[in-house]
Order: sequence, then structure tokens, then C-alpha cells
Amino acid sequence: MELSEEDLALIQVLQTYPRLGWADAAKVLGVHATTLAARWERLTSSGAAWVTAHLAGDPRQMLLAFVAVDCDMNLRDSVTAQLAGIPGIVTVEEAASNRDLMLTVITRSLKEFSASVVAQLKGIEGLIKYQTALCTRLHTSADEWRLNILDKPQLALLRTLGSQSGQDARHAEAGQLPQSHLDLLPFLARDGRATAAQIARELGRRPATVQRQLNRVLASGILLFRCEIAQAFSSYPVTCQWFANVPAGQHEEVAAAIRTIKNVRLSASTTGPTNFVIIMWLQSLADVMTAELALQQKVPGMHLVESVVMLRTVKRVGWMLNEDTTSSGTVVVQAAALPAAD
Repeated sequence: MELSEEDLALIQVLQTYPRLGWADAAKVLGVHATTLAARWERLTSSGAAWVTAHLAGDPRQMLLAFVAVDCDMNLRDSVTAQLAGIPGIVTVEEAASNRDLMLTVITRSLKEFSASVVAQLKGIEGLIKYQTALCTRLHTSADEWRLNILDKPQLALLRTLGSQSGQDARHAEAGQLPQSHLDLLPFLARDGRATAAQIARELGRRPATVQRQLNRVLASGILLFRCEIAQAFSSYPVTCQWFANVPAGQHEEVAAAIRTIKNVRLSASTTGPTNFVIIMWLQSLADVMTAELALQQKVPGMHLVESVVMLRTVKRVGWMLNEDTTSSGTVVVQAAALPAAD
């Protein structure tokens, strides 16, 4: 299967505004709304693209951690499957390095991380060792990553329509959410474009009630919405993660410089032997060196300690993936890890 330019253009529209209405998307792409809806149905049914909502991982609200795992190679498949089944472990990747697996974990606190994740790690047969780096500041996340398909007039119109429809409103309301609101999150994880009417039918609630709850969830800032594409169809099939050291007091400056590199999927300050993590999607293994040169030119004071190329992504922000990087359709929902009101 290959994606057409029209498919990629639609995906970029939804990368920018994952919940944008089809009527507005049609104005940007010059295609009828019903055609776009049908195209999106085809993309999601094939696992080539999907919209999801996941916990933001903002260290000011919750805990985000990067965990390196070593395991018995004879039990690697079993260890990987068990790790992928833990809701708080949102991403599982097989690595080509001195570590076997790389995990991304989101929980509501350090205490919950220890109780609900670390406790399970200790009970997995074949898991030999793990090392944790805690995120202290999330600078860039994958919801900001874009394909480069739309032209400047399309991008300008998209920004205008997104702003007019309120798609730019984020982090407008702080504070914890009651359980009635958190009940919506599993539905948004499975379909980030789910409407209040669709969720209301599933929950047996009045649509008007769910709409109010949905509006508050969207305004709370605890979720990031993103349109994902199967990496094999993105023209960037290689994932590389760097562990680096940045001088104290220069993290914000470094993060600003890294934001100008278009391939970056994540940048974060962390605890541990190194204090900065960068993840990029690249076109080839040769681009690992090109990316390192770009990083050194942009941030001369940064010391790249280690680079890790991922062999396979088993799970990405809750979604289980097939060998060809398409979505399997199975979502491991983080219900137990949501920030809830006391």
C-alpha cells in the first residue's frame, strides 16, 4: 500500500488540527467534505493513519519517564508483550544498542510510577535490569511534528480556519477533573475525533451533558491530540534517540534551537547520567550523522553521549502496531494512570 499526495495532505491537515471539521478541511484541500470523510475512513481502516488523544506528560501535572530495559534474549518477545500490556507504559520500542527495549511511561505521580509500573517490572520473568530517566521539562512532543505537503496558502487558510473554530484553544483551564469527565478519555484515546454524541451513546448520557464535559476536558490541557501516520508511509522510516548533556541554565536556549530542526519528534530535559533527550524520524541511517552534525551546529555546547536507533515500535502512545508500522486497532487505555480529583 502507498499513500497518495491527497492522503498525505489530509493527514497534515489533521496533524495541525486533529479535530477540525470536514467542512473546514474541505476548504483547505479543495475537496468535498464527504470525500474527505470517506478517505479518512479508508486510512483508519487500513491502519495507515489514526487520531488519538494521550496524556500530555507535562511534568507540572504528571510524571513522564524514559526507561531503558535489558532482558533475556530468549524471553524478549514475552517481556515485550507484557510491558506493552501495562497501561502506564505508553510506548515500547526495540532498540539497537546496549539496551534491549526503550519505554516511555506516563503516570500521575512518582508514587504511582513506583507502585503501578516499577512493581510490575520486577515481576516480569526475563527482565534483567532497567534504568529510569525522569522528565523535568518537556520541550517538544510529537503532536508538533508535521509532514511537509501543504503549500503556504493552504497553511495560511488552515491556521485561519483552525483559529476561528477554536481549535487553537489549549490549556485554558487548569485544575483536576472529576471522574465523570475522565470517563471520556478512553473514547478519545481510541478515536481522537470522537464527538460528544458518539461518546454519549456509549456512556448512556445526554449529549448536552457530554458536550459540556468534553469542552472541559479539551480545555484542561491534560491531553495532547495527534494524528499519527504509519511510519513506513511517512518517508521517515528510521527513529533515532540521542542522550545528551547540556550545560546548566541553557536548556531553554537549547530547546529553542532544536525546535528549528523539522525532523524532531521529542526533546526533553531529564534526570540521570545525561540530562537531555532528543528523538527524530529520519529518512535513512545515513541521516543519523547528518542529524548529529545539525545538532552540533545549532547547539555547539551540547555533548551527544549516545545515539540509539530503534529496530521496531511495538506500541506508540497506547496503540499496538503491526510489524509494518500500521495500527493494529488495539489500544491499551491509560485509565488507571489518569490525574483524578481527590
